[in-house]
Amino acid sequence: MKFEPVYIVDGARTPFLKSRNTPGMFSASDLAVSAGRSLLVRQPIAPTDLDEVILGCAIPSVDETNIGRVAALRMGCGNKVPGWTVMRNCASGMQALDSAIANIQLGRSQLVLAGGTDALSRAPLLFSEEMTRWFSSFSSARSLGAKVRLAMKLRPRHFAPVIGLLRGLTDPFVNLLMGQTAENLAWKFGISRRQQDEFAALSQVILMLRSFPWWGPMAPL
Repeated sequence: MKFEPVYIVDGARTPFLKSRNTPGMFSASDLAVSAGRSLLVRQPIAPTDLDEVILGCAIPSVDETNIGRVAALRMGCGNKVPGWTVMRNCASGMQALDSAIANIQLGRSQLVLAGGTDALSRAPLLFSEEMTRWFSSFSSARSLGAKVRLAMKLRPRHFAPVIGLLRGLTDPFVNLLMGQTAENLAWKFGISRRQQDEFAALSQVILMLRSFPWWGPMAPL
């Protein structure tokens, strides 16, 4: 099957900031909307002209779970432009692009806003399973005496928070964080920090060459 070429016509991003061990000022949808609005204002199209909005997000907050839809509405796309969300951890943004390409090639869409967003400092703190079960038992207790007996079973360990970000980025099969996996791969294959930085810089140059028309004809993906 032969597919027509798909083009990236523009792109935008927000700055990256280091975590300060406290929730940041902006939610993931705040960041997506900021980048999306600045991108759309440069184009001769209205937000309502989009066929769909696809966002990749590893840890959306509980009040914006389908963050693609939330961002689409906040950007002024209107009720008729569908917005949806994909998740592949650090590859979530790339998956959003891949999904957009697939839909365009299949004829489902012609104009898609796709990208990735995360505000990991806002990842939730959770209760342990033991504490969750205690809450369940306490809420279903029928008498004051039963509630008092349950209250007496509380221990300091019950209040230890579970860091949602660490839990979410830990592989349950090998019990390693994604960052630990990256370090292990770099050690195993002898990849130096300089090589990683050079590859990252080159990837940005290639993205600009493929994305912006003043570099010549827009390159298909």
